[in-house]
Amino acid sequence: MWFDSMELKLYDTLTREKRVFKPLDPANVRIYVCGPTVYDFAHIGNARPVIVFDVLFRLLRHIYGAEHVTYVRNITDVDDKINARAAEEYPELPLNEAIRKVTAATDRQFHDDVAALGALPPTFEPRATEHVAEMRALIERLVKSGHAYVAEDHVLFSVSSDPDYGELSHRSLDEMIAGARVEVAPYKRDPTDFVLWKPSTPGEPDWPSPAGIKRPGRPGWHIECSAMSWKYLGEIFDIHGGGIDLVFPHHENEIAQTRSVFHTPVMANYWMHNGFLQVEGDKMSKSLGNFVTIRDLRKDWPGEVLRLAMLQTHYRQPMNWTITGLREAQKNLDHWYALTADAAPGYLCADALDALMDDLNTPKALAALHELRGEAAKGAKPAAACLKASAQLIGLLLETPAQWVTFRPASLAIDEPTIAKLIAARNAARKAKDFGESDRIRDELAKMGVVLKDTKDGTTWEIAR
Repeated sequence: MWFDSMELKLYDTLTREKRVFKPLDPANVRIYVCGPTVYDFAHIGNARPVIVFDVLFRLLRHIYGAEHVTYVRNITDVDDKINARAAEEYPELPLNEAIRKVTAATDRQFHDDVAALGALPPTFEPRATEHVAEMRALIERLVKSGHAYVAEDHVLFSVSSDPDYGELSHRSLDEMIAGARVEVAPYKRDPTDFVLWKPSTPGEPDWPSPAGIKRPGRPGWHIECSAMSWKYLGEIFDIHGGGIDLVFPHHENEIAQTRSVFHTPVMANYWMHNGFLQVEGDKMSKSLGNFVTIRDLRKDWPGEVLRLAMLQTHYRQPMNWTITGLREAQKNLDHWYALTADAAPGYLCADALDALMDDLNTPKALAALHELRGEAAKGAKPAAACLKASAQLIGLLLETPAQWVTFRPASLAIDEPTIAKLIAARNAARKAKDFGESDRIRDELAKMGVVLKDTKDGTTWEIAR
């Protein structure tokens, strides 16, 4: 049911302001989010948009009714990265066969992971390879209208044909050329022009080319999302989301294509982007050894713990992913499950809902849940029921207490009071200069899977991983 009195505000990247959300059609609220390119395990950075926009999806369903919200998240299954991974993993197979193996396996892994994170399935989850006909149709129209041109079996979008290009990222053309990895090609009329279609080399995936090109080819990345959003949501829809790294060039190019082909003022009325993620204070990269996949994290933590840890930071802010944050999320969920074990979901917490209505302010919503926890811990049953309902709105407390206990990783089943006593005894031994006893206690803790860190401010500990 749609409540006219409820006022949802969302930050729009295009206008750089928080705006009251007014859907084009309250009976069919439409949202599109760029999904994964299926060539590798999803990492924790990939999990952020999945969780953020799942919270938005749940909130929109609550406001307008589940049957009145259409959520599309695509699967990119044709891409140079996929081709490279397929050739590397299956050098003995024809490339197309190798690609099918890679994308099928990675697709299964992704869906297993996001289900563990508590994400609802999107209404539609289109695959790029199943919508090439729509891509060709858009490209034909862009060429016919003069917004695109054919050059050496490529079709390129003419950026100069769109006077509003750069509005989303707020960059000038010179800044875009300097800041982007612009492919230098002699057939381009302008360095900023981008590929809509390109020829395939022998063995690569290919389809009949548009615009009278005889050589088979494949679509560029940007046209894929324009075609799939058009197919499922129409020429203009309500919300387009994704990570902040997609603002330029991907989303900028999507806007240019879509507006130019349909002659519309906008592609989507609201553009939402989640912030970057770091791991223990550093940019995540394989070279630093801190590249963390959802699959690896799930070996040690329930998916709900990952979800709660992610929601502790507002979606637009940069996030620092830490073991300490995971441990805190685990403790909170253990306590919430214990307090709500016998409770049926009650009324939603007004403060938590108000926070979510204010641009998905999950940290503020969680603060309201912590207040409910305090009341529930004193025996207030209505508070426990409210805690359960409000947590479930953002995709938490969805398991039974019995199921939750089975998810608890063995590495977390450690008696923390015992650890504290041992650390205190070790500190006393060090103060007495009994270093033999100090080392013995450190070794005992190590056998328990506890790693100590001595700093000028004292001793901290963490679970060995």
